[in-house]
Amino acid sequence: MSAPRRPVDPSGLERYYVLTQGRSGPGDSAAGLDVATLVVSRSAPVPGLQHEHEEIIRRCREPLSVAELGAHLGLPFNILAVLLSDLLDAGRVEARDPTPAHVAGRGPDLALLEEVLSGLERL
Repeated sequence: MSAPRRPVDPSGLERYYVLTQGRSGPGDSAAGLDVATLVVSRSAPVPGLQHEHEEIIRRCREPLSVAELGAHLGLPFNILAVLLSDLLDAGRVEARDPTPAHVAGRGPDLALLEEVLSGLERL
């Protein structure tokens, strides 16, 4: 009886282990990432980068959310977060909050909400 054959091309969990070099979570630089965080490249890909790192840099020439990036690359969020952490630490990408800073701390416009409520009550 022969031993089971192992696939030549890693897939599934083996592939993820190889991509992340065995790390199970992102570093501190990627701790604030969520699916809505926008990622944008700060430099062009350089020779010697891992293929997935190059692909992230190429796709993020224009801001792209982590969710969109994960869908394009076919990677789960936690694996993508580890890869983004590498690029953030190297200064090759920048992570941005999807809500502009001048709007983030302000909260909802109460006057507008009162007008909407008043209009709905008149219906």
